[in-house]
Amino acid sequence: MDDSSPAESIDNTKEKKKSRRPANTAFRQQRLKAWQPILTPKTVIPLFFVIGIICAPIGGLLIYASSTVKELRIDYTNCFRDAPTDTAGPMDASLVFPSFKENNTIDALWQRTSPINHTYDGFTVENLTRCTLTFKIPEEMSAPVLLYYRLENFYQNHRRYVASFYDKQLAGDDVSYDEVSSSSCQPLAVNDTLRKAYYPCGLIANSLFNDTIGNPVLLNAPAQEGTLNQTYEMKNTSIAWESDKDLYKPRVNPNFDNIIPPPNWAIRYPNGTYTTENPPPNLHDDEHFMVWMRTAGLPTFSKLYGRNDTSNMLVGTYSMDIIDNFRTDEYQGKKSIVITTLSVMGGKNNFLGILWLVVGGFCIALALLFLITNLIKPRKLGDHTYLSWNNAPSSAAAKGKGKASGPAIGMATGRDLS
Repeated sequence: MDDSSPAESIDNTKEKKKSRRPANTAFRQQRLKAWQPILTPKTVIPLFFVIGIICAPIGGLLIYASSTVKELRIDYTNCFRDAPTDTAGPMDASLVFPSFKENNTIDALWQRTSPINHTYDGFTVENLTRCTLTFKIPEEMSAPVLLYYRLENFYQNHRRYVASFYDKQLAGDDVSYDEVSSSSCQPLAVNDTLRKAYYPCGLIANSLFNDTIGNPVLLNAPAQEGTLNQTYEMKNTSIAWESDKDLYKPRVNPNFDNIIPPPNWAIRYPNGTYTTENPPPNLHDDEHFMVWMRTAGLPTFSKLYGRNDTSNMLVGTYSMDIIDNFRTDEYQGKKSIVITTLSVMGGKNNFLGILWLVVGGFCIALALLFLITNLIKPRKLGDHTYLSWNNAPSSAAAKGKGKASGPAIGMATGRDLS
C-alpha cells in the first residue's frame, strides 16, 4: 500500500530546534555605551601629583595624632618567676615601653608575693601569686584613660578555636547535655565522665584571660581624708561593644546540676562545681567575658580591661597589684598591661599614617619620573610605530653581512612593501 501522507507531516513530528543565538538586545549583544579613558601624560602626571599631595598630608596628620597619645606598656610575663620576693626590684628596661612627649625613660619596679589567698565572688582561692608593679607617670594623662592587657603569640584566629562556642547556650537557653555534646563547642563541650555540660562551653571560654588586674594606686598623693594613697578607679563597664551585649543572656534554668565550670574556671568554684552560693556567672553583665569572646585576627592583640572617663591620671608614682593566673610562658607568649589615652583617631598606631605617607610619596615619585621622561624623550600620542608587531625585523644588511631575507617593513595588514 502506498503511503499517501504528505511530507509536511514527517517534519511536524520532529522537534523544532531552539536557536542558541543570544537575544538581539544592547546588553546581550554588547552594544551598551561605554567610556574608556585615554591615559596620556597630560592626564596621568597631574593625577599622580594630586593623589600624592592629598595622601602625604593626611599621613602626616595621622602620625601627629598618634604622637599625641600618651602610653605606658609594661611586660610582666615572668613576674611569677623573676621578680624578687623580699622587696621591689628594678625591671629590665626592655620590659618597659613608655611613650610620652618629653620623658620616655621610666624606671619600673616589680615584686611577687606567693602564696596568697584571693576571693572570687565569695569563694577563696589559695596558693596564688600576686605581682606588684610600681611605675611612674611623668606627664598627666587626660581622660579618658584606658587600661588594656596585651597578649603576644596567642592565636585566637585558629579555625577550630574561633568556631568553638555554642550561641544558644550563651544566649541563656536551657540546652540539654546532648545538644551541647553535638554543638560546635567540641572538643570542650561536655564532661563524659560526669555526664555534665560545660558552661560556658568551648575553647574560647575556657581560655579566658583570668589575671585579676587591680586599680592603679597613686603613692604619696596629697592627703585626702587621712590617707596618703589615692586609688585611680578603673571601671569594668562600657568596655564591650553594645551589640555584643545583646548576644549574652543569663541562664533561664536555675538548676545547676547538669552543668559544671570549664576546666580552667574550676579553681574559682568549690570542688569545681556551681552551687547556690557560687552560681554560674551572669554572662550578660560580664563584659570581660564579652571582650574575650570577640576573637582577635592577629596573634598579638590588646583587649580593653578597664577605663576612667571622668578624671585625669595625675603625675606621680603608682602601684598596681595583679593576681598572676594566666601563664603565657607555656606557649612561648608574652603579656603586658597598657595604660593609654586617646586621640581624635583612636589609640597609638603609626601604621596607618606611615601607609598614607608611603602611598603619597610613591605617587609623587612616579609623577616626577613620568614628567622627566616626558620632557627628555616625548612621544607622539597614538604613534603606531611603537607597537611591537609593527617593528621591522633586524636587517642582516645593516651589519654588512648581505641582504636581509625578510621584508623591510611589516605592516599591520601582514603584506610586504617592495
